[in-house]
Amino acid sequence: MDVVGTPIIEALDGYRAQDPAEAADVRRVRELAGTAPDPWLRSNPVHATASALVVHPPSGRVLMRRHPGLRSWLLVGGHGDPGERHPLAVVLREGAEETGLTDLTPWPDASLVHVAVVPVPARGGEPAHEHADLRFVLATARPDDARPENPDAPLRWLTPAEAVENTALANVRDTIRRVERLLAAAGR
Repeated sequence: MDVVGTPIIEALDGYRAQDPAEAADVRRVRELAGTAPDPWLRSNPVHATASALVVHPPSGRVLMRRHPGLRSWLLVGGHGDPGERHPLAVVLREGAEETGLTDLTPWPDASLVHVAVVPVPARGGEPAHEHADLRFVLATARPDDARPENPDAPLRWLTPAEAVENTALANVRDTIRRVERLLAAAGR
């Protein structure tokens, strides 16, 4: 039987949380994917999102996007469009839309790098809610092609250390540090 949450569960299969807090988040996301009629629906008080840190492996730099509503430098990504089910497809689409990069590809493979359930404050008529965020790494070979989706959401290439300093959110700093280790293992 084809269940809307199956691709989320498949992405989580084999993923190993790095600490007890993340293990609790993985359990919550797995439960959401297994029980919600559509875990991507924004009307759910907790709903699935997919994001990624975009990297340029030869330079070891990462691309951060200034989120206009949250006023912080964040990863690219976000909500699934109606009918989308696959977290990686969501983040590839969102990444291309938000950065203008047309060559984004999973790096070093299509595995999750982090799972985080994050609170989102109420704003713009939307109540406070939570994102069950599935995080990946995407690479580009053409970093100079990056263009912001709009002027209110600028992009910035940074070293991982600079990216950690420029984000206000601990969960994003955790993702950046994980990607920094991947870049170091790849010789960057």
